Amino acid sequence: MWVSLSLSCSYIIGAGGLDPVSTISWRLREAHVRLSHSLVATALTGEVTDSSSNPFFPQAVGLLHPSFLFPSREAMNENKDESKDFIKLNYEKLSTDEVSELVISPCCGAVSLFIGTTRNNFEGKKVIHLEYEAYSPMAEAEIKKICRDVRQKWPSVKHIAVHHRLGLVPVTEASVIVAVSSPHRVASLEAVQYCINTLKATVPIWKKEIYEEEYSWKENKECFWADVEK
Repeated sequence: MWVSLSLSCSYIIGAGGLDPVSTISWRLREAHVRLSHSLVATALTGEVTDSSSNPFFPQAVGLLHPSFLFPSREAMNENKDESKDFIKLNYEKLSTDEVSELVISPCCGAVSLFIGTTRNNFEGKKVIHLEYEAYSPMAEAEIKKICRDVRQKWPSVKHIAVHHRLGLVPVTEASVIVAVSSPHRVASLEAVQYCINTLKATVPIWKKEIYEEEYSWKENKECFWADVEK
């Protein structure tokens, strides 16, 4: 037969209110196991009377135990801290604090950042500001691919954030910020370098340098299309 459980809201609140009803619901659905008619389970106490040699008995005990149905606050925090990629292209001023906060994790001891800023000179010319343009859907897709590659190369990486500014970027202000968190520094440092180098080489974002009396569209030397055009 099928053993089905139902919990009232009062029981959930009495248990400490750590789990929302939706979480309890999916845990109960996951805990439904096919038992023989001779297996009697008292799920909420974990006490089980087994009057048969049912092969599902050990799994039933584990899935229906209160520690599974009502996880600790620490366990819930771990579930909430799933690995994430934060990608943003916009025309607003970038915030280093905002980007670094996105990747901080209690299980990580390292957060590595790269901040690319507008400098005031290029080959003896005075740079007034930079302007960036992009085909956002394609650019975001390429950045997502970079994030996937990072996770394959450095499996311990937790969170990745890539924010790139479009439009006008004055001297000293950030045009791109890349942040990566990991348990140890080596993975995050190497991943950040890979992110920015690959972004410069593959992501369709174009830069225009504005000088005092002229301007010039610039391409990064890493761009794969630079060699094709030549």
